[in-house]
Amino acid sequence: MNVAKSGYRVFSANSSAACTELAKKITERLGVELGKSVVFQESNSETRVDVKESVRGQTIFIIQTIPRDVNTAIMELLVMAYALKTSCAKNIIGVIPYFPYSKQCKMRKRGSIVCKLLASMLAKAGKDNIANLILFLSVCSFKGLTHIITMDLHQKEIQGFFSFPVDNLRASPFLIQYIQEEIPDYRNAIIVAKSPAAAKRAQSYAERLRLGLAVIHGEAQCSESDMADGRHSPPCVRNTTGHTGLELPLMMAKEKPPITVVGDVGGRIAIIVDDIVDDVGDFVAAAEILKERGAYKIYIMATHGLLSADAPRLIEESAIDEVVVTNTVPHEVQKLQCPKIKTVDVSMILAEAIRRIHNGESMAYLFRNITVDD
Repeated sequence: MNVAKSGYRVFSANSSAACTELAKKITERLGVELGKSVVFQESNSETRVDVKESVRGQTIFIIQTIPRDVNTAIMELLVMAYALKTSCAKNIIGVIPYFPYSKQCKMRKRGSIVCKLLASMLAKAGKDNIANLILFLSVCSFKGLTHIITMDLHQKEIQGFFSFPVDNLRASPFLIQYIQEEIPDYRNAIIVAKSPAAAKRAQSYAERLRLGLAVIHGEAQCSESDMADGRHSPPCVRNTTGHTGLELPLMMAKEKPPITVVGDVGGRIAIIVDDIVDDVGDFVAAAEILKERGAYKIYIMATHGLLSADAPRLIEESAIDEVVVTNTVPHEVQKLQCPKIKTVDVSMILAEAIRRIHNGESMAYLFRNITVDD
């Protein structure tokens, strides 16, 4: 394809070479060249972006994969969006396969919904200047991103945080294909949810593969603990002569039951499915429980392989036989540390999404047989 006449450009906003691999695969499938730009960090850690070709009147797709340095990657995306907008790009569409901060999409005690904050930053990446971007001032002369393509948001409700369209693609067809083609005797497998919260996703896989379903229940969830929260502190004693307040009913504390596996995994291949593999402690614990219950092989299937900290070592030393993730997040270093980690390529669906959006075609084909629970 003649890039100059295609009417759109595809850029990578990453300064790391490892993070541009997915962008290169996508552009190869599209038959276009990756846009010419330089993204780098100054000696004082400031992000600099130089666009090396004209983008006037063009539709721009920015592919941004998220490495371990999440905040730097976000800043690279924002600065590039701003640079392209001030270079008179017509539309700027973000292709963010793994959307960062997606786990922080609910209010936790006195915390904040950081995912909503990031959504606002992306929408305002074309403000008058970077100061306005950071401070979210309302005076603006341009829009920022006008569309986002992502994959398997941690919570689908995150789409409501944006003031523009979001296409939340699914990796499940690729992972299901891997199960059918790469796991011997997968008909003797059972799909496992490592917590009740993951049961809907696991049920979707089980129904499509015509397999049984098991759920691990009773695991400790420290993130939900209120023990360190100041709300347990007794109120200050004050000398008041007025109304002393109401005596509200006391809410009983939750008590976690002993860890159990609902479903028979004995003599089966256990396939744990989830959207993110980050801190693998929960997966390792789940694998040990499944081994105790008689599972003879254990696979982990997930869309985003963050694999932070000591994840490769923990996986290598655990009862897990294989961890299968897509290439939405670069993890080549982790694969060198742990041969149990396998990768499924999803550049095909991302490239097709870009092509359809540019040509004004329906996206329904990419969501065939996808339900709300998928």
